[in-house]
Amino acid sequence: MSLIGKQVEEFKTQAYHNNEFVEVSNENFTGKWSVLCFYPADFTFVCPTELEDLQEQYETLQQLGVEVYSCSTDTHFTHKAWHETSEAIGKIKYYMIGDPSHQIARIFDVLDEEAGLAQRGTFIIDPDGIVQTVEINADGIGRDASVLVDKIRAGQYVRSHPGEVCPAKWKESGETLKPSFDLVGKI
Repeated sequence: MSLIGKQVEEFKTQAYHNNEFVEVSNENFTGKWSVLCFYPADFTFVCPTELEDLQEQYETLQQLGVEVYSCSTDTHFTHKAWHETSEAIGKIKYYMIGDPSHQIARIFDVLDEEAGLAQRGTFIIDPDGIVQTVEINADGIGRDASVLVDKIRAGQYVRSHPGEVCPAKWKESGETLKPSFDLVGKI
């Protein structure tokens, strides 16, 4: 069942953020746009490339009013150790959520039950805590965080302009569509 349009379910866990352990819950996903990026495990191969790429987009996402959270089934302690030992991960300034109970991965339906690891899932959540986009990749396929910027901008535009939609490849200040009876079959 799709999570699009669904409220983020309740959870509470620990995260590593700015050299501290902090509590993170579903409440963190209300009041501003959020990106939640699941990955299989710390100290692996594709994961650090993705998380470093996400960090490279972090400042732009912050300027758009977006908070970023990464999440794996590792503990917040493991995140700290990885942050201290990996050049790529040491750059990260966003939250690194620990999900050793697998609760959050199950909520977002990205848990590989057999392996006990999260799949590569990316979720954009609006300020009401509602899931707006879902992308899930196979383990061997890394993601490109730059596409999140355009998706966030489109989501923010649609939210602030009821009745308009953003077509494929929409860029900020690009043309939008106003769905109507007269538009049917004209595109």
